[in-house]
Amino acid sequence: MELLLRSPLDMHLHLRQDEMLDVVAPLSAQHFAGAVIMPNLIPPINSLERLLCYTTEVKRAAGDHRFDPYMTLFFRDYTHEELVAAKPFIIGIKLYPAGATTNSESGVSQIMAMEHVYEMMQELDIPLLVHGETHGFVMDREHEFCDVYRNLATRFPRLRITMEHITTEAAVSLLDEFENLRATVTPHHLLLTLDDVVGGLMNPHVFCKPVAKRPEDRAALLAAALLTHPRLMMGSDSAPHPVDRKESSGCAAGIFTAPIILPLLVELFDKHNALEKLQAFVSDNARRLYGVEPPTTTVHLVKEQMTIPMSYGSVVPMWAGRTISWRVAEVS
Repeated sequence: MELLLRSPLDMHLHLRQDEMLDVVAPLSAQHFAGAVIMPNLIPPINSLERLLCYTTEVKRAAGDHRFDPYMTLFFRDYTHEELVAAKPFIIGIKLYPAGATTNSESGVSQIMAMEHVYEMMQELDIPLLVHGETHGFVMDREHEFCDVYRNLATRFPRLRITMEHITTEAAVSLLDEFENLRATVTPHHLLLTLDDVVGGLMNPHVFCKPVAKRPEDRAALLAAALLTHPRLMMGSDSAPHPVDRKESSGCAAGIFTAPIILPLLVELFDKHNALEKLQAFVSDNARRLYGVEPPTTTVHLVKEQMTIPMSYGSVVPMWAGRTISWRVAEVS
């Protein structure tokens, strides 16, 4: 049994910087025709100069693979002139609530105080990408943030807003309330619940933010993906950390899936007899919603067992050592 996927896209990807960038960028570029690259570096990518330098670094690290990095700026109080200058080089601007996740300390503390920036982005048709969590109880943070999404979507009806890495049934329901909302969902949130993280001994390599939620939340996400909701896209949120930052008392948040995303998803969709739906989820919806035309590539997957490596350099992937039923045979 085999499956061909045309120009798959990862619409939410962390490539980090320096040595880590060199390790992980080729692992995404070998399977994906393009990816939306997150800007929460140290320091953050919050100027056109920084953006252009990082774009060059990403392309160098990706090597000879046919791979388009879709770049994002870190949200701040931009001027109109800055937004006009940046627009040709970005796919959107990423908003992080201050302190919500890795390297977000310089994020936004008062989200609705930035209405003038949202107004300019709406005028210029620059998408807003949002890490949607409050600072409440960890299992309720995304649910609480839904009111912020409603407020933004209502007050700025022409602003294209992406709810990044949604994890709850409540967030899925928002897709049917507002035409200007779309969302990414990760493979790991389609597969995991909080029980997989801390139900027994804590597994640091499946700890992320937003945390995996309840079985009913996972079921709602999976149903939307299997039915290929027209405003839902695959965004892996693959977020590498060195093993010493994961297997430590201050465990870093982030799950590394980049090299195994497509086999994991094909196995999952195959299990639910929905292989014909996967192309839209991993490429077609994103191309339509963002108006991108990635390089033409074909990923050939076969139903043959593969064992997930124990590590890639200094990074341990999700489910290291586990055997799964599909593998990538060729990319052309």
